[in-house]
Order: sequence, then C-alpha cells, then structure tokens
Amino acid sequence: MPIGQLAQVLRGVSGEKDGRLLVGPETFDDAGVVELAGVEGLPAGTDLALVQTVDYFPPVVDDPWFYGAIAAANSVSDVYAMGGRPYTALNLAGIPKDFAPEWTSEIFRGGFETMRKAGALVVGGHTVQSAEAMFGFAVTGFVDRRKVTTNAGARPGDVLYLTKKLGMGALTTAAKAQKISWKELEPAAVQMAALNDTAALAMNAVGARACTDITGFGLVGHARNIAKGSRLTLRIELARTPIFDGALALARAGTLSGGARRGRAALGDVVAIRAGLEEALVNLVFDAETSGGLMIAVSPAKAAALEKELAARDLIVARIGECVPDTGKLVELI
Repeated sequence: MPIGQLAQVLRGVSGEKDGRLLVGPETFDDAGVVELAGVEGLPAGTDLALVQTVDYFPPVVDDPWFYGAIAAANSVSDVYAMGGRPYTALNLAGIPKDFAPEWTSEIFRGGFETMRKAGALVVGGHTVQSAEAMFGFAVTGFVDRRKVTTNAGARPGDVLYLTKKLGMGALTTAAKAQKISWKELEPAAVQMAALNDTAALAMNAVGARACTDITGFGLVGHARNIAKGSRLTLRIELARTPIFDGALALARAGTLSGGARRGRAALGDVVAIRAGLEEALVNLVFDAETSGGLMIAVSPAKAAALEKELAARDLIVARIGECVPDTGKLVELI
C-alpha cells in the first residue's frame, strides 16, 4: 500500500495507549516492540523486550528458491532494523491451485533455509490456495529495550549510512519484462537474499541512534519515516548513494517499478529535490526496494567506528547524508 494511503488509514484505526507497547505503528517503525518486564514471572526490572513483525509478497524473481530466500530475508530484516535478534517465525503462504509441486517445495526450502541461517525457529504457519503465489513470515525476536533503534531516535548532526546498494525495483521489473536475463539478475537476487544480520551487529556495536531497512517505500519513503518520527530533516546526497550495477541504465531507459511513480506522487509535498539532479537517479531513490539494506543514523563521533565495523564484516561503507534541524521538508535530495 502506498505510504500516503497507509498513513491515512492508520490515522482512523489507532488503538488505545498501552504502557506495554514501547514502539507502535504511529512512528511507522519496521516492527513493534513490546515490554516484557513483569510479565509471566519475569522480573519487573528486566530490559528484555519482544520485537514482532510480519511481511509477505508475490514473486519478485522467477527462481523459486531465491523467491523463498528473499521473502525470508525481507521478513526477518525488520527485527534487525530495530536492533534486535530473531527467535521464532511463522510461515505465511498462498499457493495457486495449479502451481507445480516442485516449485512450491523450492520456495519453502529457500525460505526455511534462510530462517535457519538467521537463527530463527520456524514453529508453524498457515497456507491457503490463492490466485497468485504469496510467501513470507511473521517473525518474533528480542531486543534490549534500552537499545531499540526506533525511527524516532535520530538527532540533528547524525550521519546516515546505507548497507546495501539500491536499484532492486528497476532490476526485477526489467527481468519480468524480459529486458534482462536471469544471469544479469542473479547478482541482485543474491543481494536481496542476504541477511542484514551482520549490518545489525555493526550498528549495535557502536550504538546507533536510529535505523530502518529499505524495502517497499524506497529510500525516500523510509527516510521520510525517520524524519517524521524524529522531527527533523534527512538530507541525502544522491551522488553518494550506492547503485547496483545496471540499475541506473535501466532507470534512464524508463524501466522502474510502479513504486517510483507512487512514491513521488505520495511524497512530493514533503521532499525537496535540488535543481539539476539527474531524473533517473531521483526516480531510483523513490523506487521500491526488496530486502534492501539498513539505513543507520549515528552520531558524528561514532561514524568512524561504524565504518570500521561495517568494513570488518565485508559490508559496503556508504555515507549517504545527514540529519539536520527541520527545514520545512522531511527529506532533501541534494
């Protein structure tokens, strides 16, 4: 659902305030965080909290194993984005009646193997027959309540890092339209199937202030959520944003997912775009991503330490911008 439409819907259905809910939907965080202190015999002073999230979607690639693996990595990523670690998962699957059994088996294998790699126990699930294949997981994890990296934690002066390259929307759309081959798409599938576990470890090692994973709302949409939650402006330097090989050429040729158009339509009023920026690059940062990297906000004093932690884990070190006091726009593209 487009971010503007989702915001409108949630405004009308927000529930009662409950002190047990540490992070809820009002800040558009990646997962909910629930206090465990004093619950079921736990000590009143415990700092352990529960992280809960759910995600599923139709196929983004034609390879069934990769589809399952990408869906799993995308689902568990929300726990990492909150600074937590996954513990259990419930599978959600819709399978068409005439779907080949061997394809179904490979989808499940890719998903379950990826969850095991994440250290999450798949404890059950629910399947239905559907018109289109759908696959994903509801994931439960744990986090230290004192170290949750919520969207509301960024501060002016914080610097922003991104841990995966952008362009998945353009590449998967091109593959569906048979404009690129599986051989050309496979490196992107490998990135999408990669867990954000090591990125979360790097972030937690230095004490990040805020974090989100870049998925369906695109870089700009998720940046908007941090900006709104933290009541400031995110200033993103497009020349510094890492772009996956081939994605910019596709964007220049007009190949993007529908997320680029929807994102610009929904967020145009809250985003300032500097004159002279390449239109294709602007469209890419609005475009939807699948199982993207973490966007991490850290204080300038911890930037060098984060870069060292990322490099030590063979992750890209991409400093893409900064947080500044509210300028009247939630996001500035420069």
